[in-house]
Formats: sequence, C-alpha cells, structure tokens
Amino acid sequence: MGQKVNPVAFRTGVMVGWKSKWFASKRDFPGLLLEDKKIRGFIQKHPDQRIRQKYRNAGIDKIEIERTRDEVRVTLFVARPGLIIGQKGQEVEKLQEELQNLVGRRINLKIEEVGRPELRAQLVAEDIADQLAKRASFRRTMKRAIESTMEAGARGIKIQMAGRLGGAEMARREKQIEGSIPLSTLRAKIDYGFTEARTPQGHIGVQVWINNGFYEGDDSDGYDAQTSEAPKKPKKTYKR
Repeated sequence: MGQKVNPVAFRTGVMVGWKSKWFASKRDFPGLLLEDKKIRGFIQKHPDQRIRQKYRNAGIDKIEIERTRDEVRVTLFVARPGLIIGQKGQEVEKLQEELQNLVGRRINLKIEEVGRPELRAQLVAEDIADQLAKRASFRRTMKRAIESTMEAGARGIKIQMAGRLGGAEMARREKQIEGSIPLSTLRAKIDYGFTEARTPQGHIGVQVWINNGFYEGDDSDGYDAQTSEAPKKPKKTYKR
C-alpha cells in the first residue's frame, strides 16, 4: 500500500515555514489553535454568500497568522487583491472588524499580492473546480490547466480528480501528469492544493501538485540546486 503524505506538511519545518507563527503554553495552546481555525474558516467560508463568492474570485492562496502579545497579524496572499481591498479600503476594514468580533482580539489585517497564480496549486485547483461546476469537460479543463502552468515556468504538474466525472453513474479517478514531480525529494518545491467542485451529480475532488524547481541552499552537500544531480564519482586509478 502506498503511503500518501501532504507535500506541504512533509516540508513544513524543514524547507517551508509554518503558516501559524506563535508560541503558547500548554494550557493556552488549544484555544489559540481553535482561534486560528475560526479565522481561516471565516475567511474561506464567509457566512454571506455574495462575499464568499467574491473572496473565491479573488483567489486566496494561503492565510498566515502571527501573534504578538497585543494583536493578531493575519496576512492574506491573494491573486486579485483589489476584490478584497474594495473601494478606498472599505472591504478590508469591514473584514477586520468582523474578525475582531469573532475572536475578541485586535486584528491587524494585511493583503499581499501573489505574483504568478498559474504556479500556485491551490489557485489552479480552485480554477478547475469552478470550471467543473459550470459543466465544462473535465479532460479539456485538465489539459488547459497543465498547459498554462507549464508555460508559466513550472517543471512539472500533476492533476487528479475523483468523483462522478462527466456525470457518470459510477465514480472513478482520473489523473494527468506532465514534467517531473519528485514528491520524496525534500529540496524540491512541491506545492499542493485541494478543493471540491460542487456539481449537480455530486462533489468532485480536485488535487494539484506543482513542481517549481528546487530550494536554493548550501552547495556543500554536493548537489546542484538547478539540476539536482549528485556529483559524479572520480574514476579509480590503480598503480602497479
């Protein structure tokens, strides 16, 4: 049996930083962890349907939370920040007030723009899910997503869908791969995203893996960061 591991969790603490950066005592830790979950859940699944759809159209890649003694800093990495900021920043202020009322702490909300949405696995997965919800062909959607990601400069991409694809009675799994996806190589920048497409026939799970090259590190380990090839062993010479 293959053991499936989330590529982001596999590299967290080794090559990738944590999405929540704070320290707490054993007594306070569960409450603060629940607060983080509430903040992320409120932003990603806003109770107002109109605002929720607007946030989804904005393309939120990830949410980072950092705590100090006085406030909670929430950073949103967004593909189209204008949709969340709103006119004269009114939408951001409203969201900040809602989060403060939710957790009862002072919230410092910050919006950062994502440079290349085609290279972010979560945004690619959500784009595919939106097209499937509009009854687009799943094979054509996968092919178009792979082409745009590879043209953007990715070294590899893998897309997997599971569910009643194409409205079939029996659920099945389909996947397409292009380029290289070295999941077991810690130095590889593997981004992972998952979402569900809500179709009339049922939910379809969409998983995306994107290889963005290698993390630049110390070259003393003997590996080239660009080629990821091990150094060639010197040829042995024998003397008589």
